[in-house]
Amino acid sequence: MLPPPKPHHTVSGDFTVQEVLWPREAEALRSVREPVFVEEQGVPMELERDGVDIACLHLLARSADGHPIGAARLAPDGRIGRMAVLLPWRGRGVGRALLDAAVKLAKKQGMVKVEVSAQCHASAFYAKAGFQETDEVFMDAGIPHIRMVKRIANHVPETESELESR
Repeated sequence: MLPPPKPHHTVSGDFTVQEVLWPREAEALRSVREPVFVEEQGVPMELERDGVDIACLHLLARSADGHPIGAARLAPDGRIGRMAVLLPWRGRGVGRALLDAAVKLAKKQGMVKVEVSAQCHASAFYAKAGFQETDEVFMDAGIPHIRMVKRIANHVPETESELESR
C-alpha cells in the first residue's frame, strides 16, 4: 500500500507545489512533460519515458483549481530533471518554485550538490538560482544542453565546541 501523499506547499495564490509519488501521479506528471518535451520540443517518446522515474522523487505544480501545470524530478544521484511548465504558466514563478523545492528536497536527503542538464536557452534561469556552468555544450535529443551544478549548504560541525553544542 502506498503512503499518503505529502502535504501541499503553497507557493502563491495561483498554484501549489507538492512532492508526489510516481505510481500515484504518473499520469498527472506526464500530462505536463509530454506536451512540453514531446509535442513542443520534438523529443522522442522513448527518450522522455526513460524508465528512471520510479527511482526518483517527483514534484508536481498544480493550479489553484487542481490542474497539473509543472513537473520536476530529483534522481538519487542529485540530478534535477524533467523540469517542465505548461506554456500558459511560464513566466509566473512556477519553474522557480519547482526548482527551489527540488533543491530543498535534495538538502533534506543530505545531498551536498545538485546538477541539471540545462537546455542552453534556459541556462540563465538556472544561473539566477545559483547554478554554475561546468562543461562544454552537448546535444541531447537534438537540443543543445549544458551541465550546471549548485552546491547545497548542508552545515557540518567543524569544531569540537560546535559538536558539543548539538
